[in-house]
Amino acid sequence: MRDIMWIRAAVILLVSEAWSLDPGTNQSSSVNSSTGVIRNLNFNLGRAVNLTCSDKAWNETIYVIWKIQLKYRNCEVSFSIEDQSKDTCGDGKSLRNSSTSRSYLHIPKFSAEDVGVYKCDFVFSGGNQICVIHVGITAPPTISAWLERRDNKVVAVCRAERGKPAAYIKWSHSRNSSSVETLERDGFITVESRLELEEGMDTENLTCAVRHTLWEQERILVPEHEEGYFPWLLILTGVGVCVILVGFVYFLQKKVMLLRRCQKSDTSSSKTPPRLEDVEEVEPYASYIQRVNSIYN
Repeated sequence: MRDIMWIRAAVILLVSEAWSLDPGTNQSSSVNSSTGVIRNLNFNLGRAVNLTCSDKAWNETIYVIWKIQLKYRNCEVSFSIEDQSKDTCGDGKSLRNSSTSRSYLHIPKFSAEDVGVYKCDFVFSGGNQICVIHVGITAPPTISAWLERRDNKVVAVCRAERGKPAAYIKWSHSRNSSSVETLERDGFITVESRLELEEGMDTENLTCAVRHTLWEQERILVPEHEEGYFPWLLILTGVGVCVILVGFVYFLQKKVMLLRRCQKSDTSSSKTPPRLEDVEEVEPYASYIQRVNSIYN
């Protein structure tokens, strides 16, 4: 009987230390220290989050102060028994009471900007409690897959974008594949895997599987040619070839016409005899006789 009571007491103690009103908590851990209870909690993107640091009733509360250290700023939300409230966050965070009159900090729509360290100082009649909560985020990635042509080769691409933690990608054909993880500024991770396909490889049976901690089962994708990308590439290539051929034919015709004109001018010049200057016909004997007769006359 005593063993059962000890077990119940231990369970109650653990629940009180790691207690949270939010059902979207994925991972949690708590550690007791000289400064209070330290907890690590992760929440799903877009969920409403409620953080608590004490199970004391509201009517026992003297004041409660939440000091929040975010990535780019610090702010504070507090309330005292004198009905003095303070909110320097200005992003919707507020102090509320549960149906059992317990105080909690409400975050209406959890986002990457809410990730940080939340320190609560809760003073009640008869004592105080200090709680430090390291709040993280979990988010499923946006997945996609497609085929593209690079350097006269077909490459299959599978992407898991903006997930937290990082997703895992696996190909049905694992040859010549490479993966790259990119850490975004807001903490989300994008994973992209590329698979270089061998010439003549059948892409109908090619698939990529994406796994994530928020999914019970892996997601299967079949990469296909990007809409509008591959046909337009062929069309532009064909148009470019046609333009080059038309220009070459036009240039060739102009060259042939020029050669024909040169040949015609050469043949006409060779048939035309050289032009001689007109020379007056002279009859030397007749003119001599006339000169003799003129003297006698």
